[in-house]
Amino acid sequence: MAGHNKWSKIKRGKAVEDAKRGAVFTKIGNQIAIAARAGTDPSTNSALAMAIEKAKAANMPGSNIDKAIARVADKSAAQLQEVLYEGYGPGGTAILVECATDNTNRTYPEVRNAFNKHGGSIADKGSVAFQFTRKGVIIAKANGDEFMLMALDAGAEDVQEDGGESIVYTAQKDLAKVRDSLRESGIELEQAELSYEPNNVIEITDDVTIGKIERLMDALDDLDDVSNTYTNFEIKA
Repeated sequence: MAGHNKWSKIKRGKAVEDAKRGAVFTKIGNQIAIAARAGTDPSTNSALAMAIEKAKAANMPGSNIDKAIARVADKSAAQLQEVLYEGYGPGGTAILVECATDNTNRTYPEVRNAFNKHGGSIADKGSVAFQFTRKGVIIAKANGDEFMLMALDAGAEDVQEDGGESIVYTAQKDLAKVRDSLRESGIELEQAELSYEPNNVIEITDDVTIGKIERLMDALDDLDDVSNTYTNFEIKA
């Protein structure tokens, strides 16, 4: 495991600010609607339960959550689909862009234009994704050897300390199980979701290149249809 790269931490900080402005409601609502296709009861649909938790953490109104779930049964509503776009950014960085869209003829050009405008290029399907692994990622407000053993006993693959927190990595299928086990043990969790984690990271030290990458990532994140972005760069001082 290459480790949760620096961009992931920057994104978490941005997400907090975006949540304060209510800027993430559309994105989270789309994630809820997609997750609800596998069942509208969060007690039997762990993906939906995690999407709802994310919505509540962003202070999304309950009525918005209910509307997003109800969208599954609304035959008149445009149906969403998940798409994953792949590309390269400045410095040879690999980037994945996860989208929820009802119109790929709108979404693809928007993503492609963001890449082109900020020194990147969109890539063919499969040419970038192999550099990432789908993992469960849990941010826990706990650390130390005792917590590490607890997480590993619960089924985690790896645990890395990050300040006063710990980043817990799980296999994709084990995310809900490990999350529930930690929560039942009284551990406070800040985040629990599926992520594309880079198999290896590219260390970027040049301030100009760092600025270009960050502007590209911001441009992608600002698109309404983009749910998540993932990259393999790490800032080195």
